Amino acid sequence: MAGSKTRREALAWLGAGAALPVLAACGGDDAEAKVYPVHFTDEEWRRRLTPEQYRILRRQGTERSYSSPLDREHRAGTFVCAADGNPLFSSRTKFDSGTGWPSFWKPLPGAVGTSGDFELGIGRTEVHCARCGGHLGHVFDDGPPPTGKRYCMNGAAMQFRPA
Repeated sequence: MAGSKTRREALAWLGAGAALPVLAACGGDDAEAKVYPVHFTDEEWRRRLTPEQYRILRRQGTERSYSSPLDREHRAGTFVCAADGNPLFSSRTKFDSGTGWPSFWKPLPGAVGTSGDFELGIGRTEVHCARCGGHLGHVFDDGPPPTGKRYCMNGAAMQFRPA
């Protein structure tokens, strides 16, 4: 009897220990909980953005792959946040990832922030605008050199400013 109780207690502690990192990540750097330099009420965001921009930037939505003209944008310039105009990515770091979303191997310095995203039941890294907290997309570790990163962005969350 005593050995059985000890095994159950050990398994309970192991289970709790395995759950702690997941629970900690869920309560981590949440882009929505932070106060950003550019902030508006939800109603103001709805007025400022198109319905698609609002769904993506403020509600962490995703556009259909291959639906954004920015995926096919190849001119020199800068990709900026559609919500606040914050410069996010240089066209020099854009590459064709074959995913159907605009992809970059590096953001501009200080342009974006990241937070844990477990919405699909798997760990991903969400990318958000450093000035307004708007959801831009996700970053993955399968990009090209020199960073090995793939910042997979929603085109509706950005606008393009030619050089």
